[in-house]
Amino acid sequence: MEPLMIMKTASVLLALSAIGGLVMAVIAFRGGLPPTALAMGHGFLAGAAVTLLLYAYFTVGLPTLAGWALLLFLVAAAGGAFLNLNFHWKKVPLPKGIIGLHAVLAVLGFGLLLVAAWGGTRA
Repeated sequence: MEPLMIMKTASVLLALSAIGGLVMAVIAFRGGLPPTALAMGHGFLAGAAVTLLLYAYFTVGLPTLAGWALLLFLVAAAGGAFLNLNFHWKKVPLPKGIIGLHAVLAVLGFGLLLVAAWGGTRA
Protein backbone atom coordinates (compact mmCIF):
# COMPACT_ATOMS: atom_id res chain seq x y z
CA MET A 1 0.00 0.00 0.00
CA GLU A 2 1.23 3.47 -0.88
CA PRO A 3 1.97 5.67 2.19
CA LEU A 4 1.19 8.86 0.28
CA MET A 5 -2.30 7.64 -0.61
CA ILE A 6 -2.91 6.61 3.00
CA MET A 7 -1.79 10.02 4.26
CA LYS A 8 -4.02 11.82 1.76
CA THR A 9 -7.00 9.63 2.64
CA ALA A 10 -6.39 10.19 6.35
CA SER A 11 -6.15 13.94 5.81
CA VAL A 12 -9.55 13.99 4.07
CA LEU A 13 -11.11 11.93 6.87
CA LEU A 14 -9.57 14.25 9.46
CA ALA A 15 -10.83 17.34 7.64
CA LEU A 16 -14.36 15.94 7.78
CA SER A 17 -13.86 15.06 11.45
CA ALA A 18 -12.61 18.60 12.13
CA ILE A 19 -15.86 20.07 10.82
CA GLY A 20 -17.77 18.05 13.41
CA GLY A 21 -15.24 18.97 16.07
CA LEU A 22 -15.63 22.66 15.33
CA VAL A 23 -19.42 22.42 15.52
CA MET A 24 -19.15 20.57 18.85
CA ALA A 25 -16.69 23.13 20.23
CA VAL A 26 -19.05 25.99 19.37
CA ILE A 27 -21.92 24.17 21.09
CA ALA A 28 -19.80 23.42 24.17
CA PHE A 29 -18.41 26.95 24.45
CA ARG A 30 -21.96 28.27 24.32
CA GLY A 31 -22.78 26.09 27.31
CA GLY A 32 -24.58 23.27 25.52
CA LEU A 33 -23.90 19.58 25.22
CA PRO A 34 -23.10 18.42 21.67
CA PRO A 35 -25.38 15.76 20.18
CA THR A 36 -24.16 12.22 20.81
CA ALA A 37 -24.42 11.30 17.13
CA LEU A 38 -22.13 14.20 16.21
CA ALA A 39 -19.57 13.17 18.85
CA MET A 40 -19.67 9.57 17.62
CA GLY A 41 -19.27 10.61 13.99
CA HIS A 42 -16.36 12.88 14.89
CA GLY A 43 -14.63 10.09 16.79
CA PHE A 44 -15.35 7.49 14.13
CA LEU A 45 -13.86 9.56 11.30
CA ALA A 46 -10.81 10.55 13.34
CA GLY A 47 -10.38 6.97 14.55
CA ALA A 48 -10.52 5.65 10.99
CA ALA A 49 -7.84 8.13 9.93
CA VAL A 50 -5.58 7.28 12.87
CA THR A 51 -6.03 3.57 12.19
CA LEU A 52 -4.92 4.10 8.58
CA LEU A 53 -1.88 6.04 9.75
CA LEU A 54 -0.99 3.39 12.34
CA TYR A 55 -1.27 0.68 9.70
CA ALA A 56 1.01 2.58 7.36
CA TYR A 57 3.47 3.43 10.13
CA PHE A 58 3.93 -0.22 11.13
CA THR A 59 3.83 -1.76 7.64
CA VAL A 60 5.19 0.46 4.90
CA GLY A 61 6.49 3.36 6.96
CA LEU A 62 5.61 7.04 7.04
CA PRO A 63 7.66 10.20 6.56
CA THR A 64 8.97 11.71 9.79
CA LEU A 65 6.43 14.56 9.79
CA ALA A 66 3.57 12.10 9.42
CA GLY A 67 4.98 10.06 12.31
CA TRP A 68 4.93 13.14 14.53
CA ALA A 69 1.42 13.92 13.33
CA LEU A 70 0.36 10.40 14.29
CA LEU A 71 1.78 10.87 17.79
CA LEU A 72 -0.13 14.13 18.21
CA PHE A 73 -3.32 12.47 16.96
CA LEU A 74 -2.91 9.63 19.46
CA VAL A 75 -2.57 12.09 22.34
CA ALA A 76 -5.52 14.11 21.03
CA ALA A 77 -7.54 10.88 20.76
CA ALA A 78 -6.81 10.10 24.39
CA GLY A 79 -8.10 13.56 25.30
CA GLY A 80 -11.20 13.03 23.17
CA ALA A 81 -11.90 9.69 24.82
CA PHE A 82 -11.43 11.33 28.23
CA LEU A 83 -13.90 14.08 27.31
CA ASN A 84 -16.42 11.55 26.02
CA LEU A 85 -16.25 9.05 28.86
CA ASN A 86 -15.91 11.43 31.79
CA PHE A 87 -18.16 14.27 30.70
CA HIS A 88 -20.24 13.80 27.57
CA TRP A 89 -21.38 10.28 28.48
CA LYS A 90 -22.48 11.54 31.92
CA LYS A 91 -24.17 14.59 30.38
CA VAL A 92 -21.89 16.92 32.32
CA PRO A 93 -20.67 20.19 30.74
CA LEU A 94 -17.40 19.66 28.91
CA PRO A 95 -14.34 21.44 30.35
CA LYS A 96 -13.24 24.14 27.94
CA GLY A 97 -9.55 23.76 28.74
CA ILE A 98 -9.48 20.11 27.73
CA ILE A 99 -11.51 20.89 24.61
CA GLY A 100 -8.92 23.54 23.72
CA LEU A 101 -5.97 21.22 24.33
CA HIS A 102 -7.63 18.44 22.32
CA ALA A 103 -8.21 20.87 19.45
CA VAL A 104 -4.69 22.36 19.52
CA LEU A 105 -3.06 18.92 19.42
CA ALA A 106 -5.31 17.78 16.59
CA VAL A 107 -4.76 20.96 14.56
CA LEU A 108 -0.98 20.72 14.98
CA GLY A 109 -1.08 17.08 13.91
CA PHE A 110 -3.30 17.95 10.97
CA GLY A 111 -0.89 20.64 9.86
CA LEU A 112 2.05 18.23 9.98
CA LEU A 113 0.08 15.60 8.09
CA LEU A 114 -0.92 18.09 5.41
CA VAL A 115 2.70 19.10 4.87
CA ALA A 116 3.77 15.46 4.72
CA ALA A 117 0.96 14.38 2.37
CA TRP A 118 0.41 17.38 0.16
CA GLY A 119 3.54 19.49 0.59
CA GLY A 120 5.71 17.51 -1.79
CA THR A 121 8.32 16.88 0.88
CA ARG A 122 9.64 13.57 2.13
CA ALA A 123 10.89 14.80 5.52
